[in-house]
Amino acid sequence: MQKKVIITCAVTGNITRPDQHPGLPITPQQIADSALEAAEAGASVAHIHVRDPETGRPSMKVEYYRDVMERIRAKNRAMVINLTTGPGGRFIPSDEDPQVAAPGSTLMVPEKRVEHITQLKPDICTLDLNTMNSGGDVVINTPRNVIRMAKIIRAAGVTPEIEIFDSGDLHLAHDLIRDGVLEGPGLFSLVLGVNYGFSATPETMLYARNLLPAGATWSAFGLGRHEFPMGAQAFLYGGHVRVGFEDNLFLSKGVLAPSNAALVQRARAIIESIGGEIASPAEARKILGLAS
Repeated sequence: MQKKVIITCAVTGNITRPDQHPGLPITPQQIADSALEAAEAGASVAHIHVRDPETGRPSMKVEYYRDVMERIRAKNRAMVINLTTGPGGRFIPSDEDPQVAAPGSTLMVPEKRVEHITQLKPDICTLDLNTMNSGGDVVINTPRNVIRMAKIIRAAGVTPEIEIFDSGDLHLAHDLIRDGVLEGPGLFSLVLGVNYGFSATPETMLYARNLLPAGATWSAFGLGRHEFPMGAQAFLYGGHVRVGFEDNLFLSKGVLAPSNAALVQRARAIIESIGGEIASPAEARKILGLAS
């Protein structure tokens, strides 16, 4: 069990709606400010999605990502920035013709999904390996498209964080490492509690952890009410922790967290209460093999 624990804060995501929380960060300034507040509370990594400042809806505009990164870097150059590449993989078949996408589908060519990575070169970016039912929709990340994205990410000099939603994703990761598409042992994030993916239980987390490549660095998180129990379990199993409004809005049942920083503070208190120490950004960079 490692002593130094990295806390990642996923500050806004793309599924959480503004009507669910009045403090959900929407604009680039709000997203950056929330990341900086999370850093003050103990997060060493900020996981970033962006949104349309007018509507609050998810966006993939490079200028919004650039704005957020510049605002964070202007005040905190040490914090690790992790940009998403998840948007662009959702498919909703129309009722009339399932080969035709219904409104809400976001499928796009892999190169478009990583355009902001090649231009902005964050420290880390996510790489989803899941093809699965997700709620009432389908998320599609075919091996061929994952390979196209992975090659672009690595060519940009960015470390991919491999997002794992179910056991098949881990088997695919092993194949990609074996074939040289990804560099082993890898950086992984275990996603627990998404409908029809990994369940948010200690048994599932242990199973997933034991499927990881030997020596891999990993974190885990649970959605909703599972956020803090799964964070504690991740630490006890030797992993790192993620919290934030992307995954959960509540400090306790019926009590909205006032900020992302409050979620980080709660996670930090739990980890420290069971013997862990929170990694600084410099320590996180060393653990993750990133430039200081």
